[in-house]
Amino acid sequence: MEDAEKVAGAREGTYSSDSGTPPVYGNTLDVNRPWTARFVDSFKRDPNAHATPKGTVGANGKVFDLEGAAARTAESPLSRKLKGRHLQMIAIGGSIGTGLFVGSGSALATGGPASLLIAFALIGIMLYCTVHALGEMAVLFPVAGSFSAYSTRFLDPAWGFAMGWNYAMQWLVVLPLEIVAASITVNYWNEGRINNCAWVAIFLALIIVINLFGVKGYGEAEFVFAIIKVVAIIGFIILGIILTCGGGPQGGYIGGRNWSNPGAFHNGFKGLCSTFVTAAFAFAGTELVGLAAAETANPRKSLPTAVKQVFWRITLFYIVSLTLVGLLVPYTDPRLINGSSGADAKASPFVIAIVNAGISGLPSVMNVVIMIAVLSVGNSSIYGSSRTLAALADQGQAPRILGYIDRKGRPIVGIAIASALGFLAFLAGSDKAGEAFNWMLALSGLSSIFTWGSICLAHIRFRKAWRLNGHTLDELAFRSQPGVVGSWIGFLFNCLVLVAQFWTGFAPVGYADMTSSERTVNFFMVYLAAPVVIVFYVCYKIYYRTPFMRSHNMDLRTGVRELNFAELLAEERAEKAAWPKWKKAYKFLC
Repeated sequence: MEDAEKVAGAREGTYSSDSGTPPVYGNTLDVNRPWTARFVDSFKRDPNAHATPKGTVGANGKVFDLEGAAARTAESPLSRKLKGRHLQMIAIGGSIGTGLFVGSGSALATGGPASLLIAFALIGIMLYCTVHALGEMAVLFPVAGSFSAYSTRFLDPAWGFAMGWNYAMQWLVVLPLEIVAASITVNYWNEGRINNCAWVAIFLALIIVINLFGVKGYGEAEFVFAIIKVVAIIGFIILGIILTCGGGPQGGYIGGRNWSNPGAFHNGFKGLCSTFVTAAFAFAGTELVGLAAAETANPRKSLPTAVKQVFWRITLFYIVSLTLVGLLVPYTDPRLINGSSGADAKASPFVIAIVNAGISGLPSVMNVVIMIAVLSVGNSSIYGSSRTLAALADQGQAPRILGYIDRKGRPIVGIAIASALGFLAFLAGSDKAGEAFNWMLALSGLSSIFTWGSICLAHIRFRKAWRLNGHTLDELAFRSQPGVVGSWIGFLFNCLVLVAQFWTGFAPVGYADMTSSERTVNFFMVYLAAPVVIVFYVCYKIYYRTPFMRSHNMDLRTGVRELNFAELLAEERAEKAAWPKWKKAYKFLC
């Protein structure tokens, strides 16, 4: 009788840890257990997590278990605590970072204001198509590590392996770089009085603690960071309009003066191509919306709204703000290219515009925003790399230990590895630190381009398989607004960026004054990621002899989270049909 009471008590969540008998599986321990015990237990493996086999071995000993890989990424025990507001702010502010605040300055100096605007607009169109393609697949298949998983599923497992490790490397090397960048931004006020290593320790500890709170910690932090960045951009747009119209402290109408003198373009077509590449890198991080799909409570409703926000972010935050930057700052301003790093606020055209207007105090405010943007990228780096490593392990494309997910739904081993690499930031004081960091960054320089191109191509292949298997577009919970045509546009644009990057890497602006060794180093600095990806792909392809995925063989069932999908869609469409026209138009855009 006493044993029966213990079991019953365990089922009711009132089991006492003092009894010495473990609770029945699936039940909870007494909430009065010490917090230290609960904290330690949270790091234990989730009992529902799947062990990751290396794949089903066939007659030749090298058969890739494609169905198993799809099932394990679909059934990932990652915590699903992201809400709609988290996804929306990740979509709106996810890629607003140093690429916009600081990197746009060097792009302005290289290509001029017209090249800056054209390049960001074209890349914005490409990214709009890419994110919609990603959204369509992520709503239907909200799987862990979606980028590599979609490549594995719809293109080739070997390409999925290459894309997964390519994306993981991008974020793994970005963390120490961003932490060093954050410490550099402090020098705007500190001016070297406090050793940078002290700031490195503070920022690294902050980012690690945020990620130890799991996906909810990441979501809440990004929500706050994004709000600050969005408010700063909107404030700058309002200020920029006032300054352009002559309402600043120094007065004087500016208008299009800087477009006529020194001019709208600089360095001709090569200047435009160089700016084109910079613009592509500035948008990096937008795809994190798709990666978060597996940890969203209801991706079928949250993701479409977040994806549609991309249009407004590109239009408002990039195009409008950079138009004003081009009006307020001439491309001949020496401060644009004299920054000590990619996070030096003194080289930010946003800060330069405010300083030129004679407004005191605001440059420091903008520097705080730049520092927050840097920390946001560092926060995303641990999130992105740890989830990608866990997904690779689930697909049998990485060591099994990386798939360890604890009882709080955290890929804790992946987080530990990403955090450990963050300690490389303490090498910032070394004489060779700059050179080492540049080569680390070169490993992932083209990562986003490969990722976006693969997303577009996977969507094209998915749509073909969807049609050949007798499905219609009406069965999709969310449909890409630009459709397959948009995915072709996105894929071709990514190919053009690769070509432009090859040209500007091989023969950069001013290459005539460079030695042959300097040109060689410059080329591999900007294009090293391409041969690395090719090596990953070819080696895996030869070893496992993976097949190219044929449309009629693609798995279109595994990973669909909703069981009564058709009924839910019918109910929602009937509800939407009754909406007034203004609401239909609003929902189409937002």
